[in-house]
Amino acid sequence: MKKTVLITGASSGIGKATSLYFAQQGWNVIATMRSPENETELINDSHMLVTRLEVTDPDSIQIAIQQGIDKFGQIDALVNNAGYGQQGLFEAISPEKIRAQFEVNVFGMMNVTRAILPHFRSRKAGTVLTVSSGAGRVTTPLISIYCASKFAVEGFTESLAYELESQGIKVKLVEPGYIATSFYQRTVSDFAHDPSLTDYSTFNKEMEAFFESFAGGNNFTANEVAQVIFTAITDDSHQLRYVAGPDVEPLLTIRNSKPDQEYVEFMRKLFRPNSFQ
Repeated sequence: MKKTVLITGASSGIGKATSLYFAQQGWNVIATMRSPENETELINDSHMLVTRLEVTDPDSIQIAIQQGIDKFGQIDALVNNAGYGQQGLFEAISPEKIRAQFEVNVFGMMNVTRAILPHFRSRKAGTVLTVSSGAGRVTTPLISIYCASKFAVEGFTESLAYELESQGIKVKLVEPGYIATSFYQRTVSDFAHDPSLTDYSTFNKEMEAFFESFAGGNNFTANEVAQVIFTAITDDSHQLRYVAGPDVEPLLTIRNSKPDQEYVEFMRKLFRPNSFQ
């Protein structure tokens, strides 16, 4: 029997690439998104169910899961991919935008996970994989709210893995670095600005130059992340975390190998080297 995966946020970027990659590997795919009526590519595959799922709308989650079970018989894996990144100085981000970031990245992910678990428990099998971020373990300036949401994802998922082990359910985290997708285009367009915060002018210019050079490096594509996701779900291991990006790997190595304060000082010098001369 062919296996089936449900993927959230499948309209673009990592979600769409992962949907296509699983289908190419012979899986049935429930590709979910907020506006399936706009999808033109995924609907052409007979082993693909394209349907609506909004992670902040519990009814839409239940309907999508049931549609997938009705069509394919069962669901073997969930890929929590839906999310976005709020950028900007903390002082420039409104409380409303902070709550929205957590509603999607944290509570939305929890909504989908909670909804699929009864199905997985009934079968004593299944894999819950969440697309986190390198920013869930290594922070940078100007994404404090995004980092906070992904740190929450990391903590929740690690704890959940211990719980669901008792039910025969595996839990995985994939941590991408910078990926050139529409996710980052939205991030740039939603960047929080407050012209009254002139005290940060010099710092903002320094960070703009830093991130421009960072984004031009040797980074993963969405398809490469999709391959990491597929490996994580199919490798039959109990490995929790999978790093997806050469830009993240050296920073995680430093974080894991140095005492905490030494790591913090290293990162401070990385972002503002002229301040330590």
